[in-house]
Amino acid sequence: MKILVTGCAGFIGYHVCLKLLQNNKKYQVCGIDNMNNYYDVKLKFDRIKNLKKYNNFKYYKLDIVKKNLINKNFLFNKYNIVIHLAAQAGVRYSIEKPEKYIDANIVGFFNILDESRKIRVDHFIYASSSSVYGNNKNFPLNENENTDKPLSMYAATKKSNEVISYSYSNIFNLPTTGLRFFTVYGTLGRPDMSLYKFVNNTLKNKFSEVYNYGNHERDFTHVDDVTKIIIKLLHRPSKKSIPYQIFNIGSNSPKKLIHFIRLIEKIIGKRMKIKFKKLQDGDVKKTHADITRIQKKYGYEPKKSINEGIAEFVNWFKKRN
Repeated sequence: MKILVTGCAGFIGYHVCLKLLQNNKKYQVCGIDNMNNYYDVKLKFDRIKNLKKYNNFKYYKLDIVKKNLINKNFLFNKYNIVIHLAAQAGVRYSIEKPEKYIDANIVGFFNILDESRKIRVDHFIYASSSSVYGNNKNFPLNENENTDKPLSMYAATKKSNEVISYSYSNIFNLPTTGLRFFTVYGTLGRPDMSLYKFVNNTLKNKFSEVYNYGNHERDFTHVDDVTKIIIKLLHRPSKKSIPYQIFNIGSNSPKKLIHFIRLIEKIIGKRMKIKFKKLQDGDVKKTHADITRIQKKYGYEPKKSINEGIAEFVNWFKKRN
């Protein structure tokens, strides 16, 4: 069984690869990543170094935008399952550099999807985002809510991924599963994520910028819970006539950002220096996942508490720095 994970040097991609390699020695896991410098490349190299310790892991330094190279890779490897997690992340950065999101999240997504179709993979699983819901206020948000009003280019590209996937499931009978992730956090997280920035700045006695005056609410979801459900979904594509499915992956337990900050302070044992800022363009005020669909169908239950998750991250951060 050969599995491809795109974005293998990224936050979620790394954790998925690691879980696959630890769980089943029969899996041949291949990873693709272009190692771009959106954030600290050393962190990405550290992740790849860890994955290379496993004999059944193969890494390819490739850019998913380059279709001819992706085509050759797919023809050579004949993957059984594709887990597509490579993307240009970041809501705020998408306002500054929208072209990067069109390249990676539209063109790159299409390239991986189309090559998956050509070699007839058993299951194409991909990352969507809670950002597709925009400022929808029908909480908790379920998968049937309208997603036609994205607030950022990042959200718009994720919505596009879902629509394109549906068309491929419809036309080519390709089994596709989209996962709307809700604020995933955990060890080896990205430096542009709030937890990393808050912990880093607090330990170094620097100021942290907190938008919307700390009134954002987020459905924080630990990366361990995310990886477990992805592994569970590997061999469970939709059996419908159009084999397309979408699931929320969240904790169903939103917390205010200021509560998140107080937990960090309590675990570190130090007050955070804060510069409160107004709501930024493209930011969603609240997220709250209805996880009934994934619970009923596949028994998904988020296990890790936010206190435990933050404590783990702080311990990891201190060791690394």
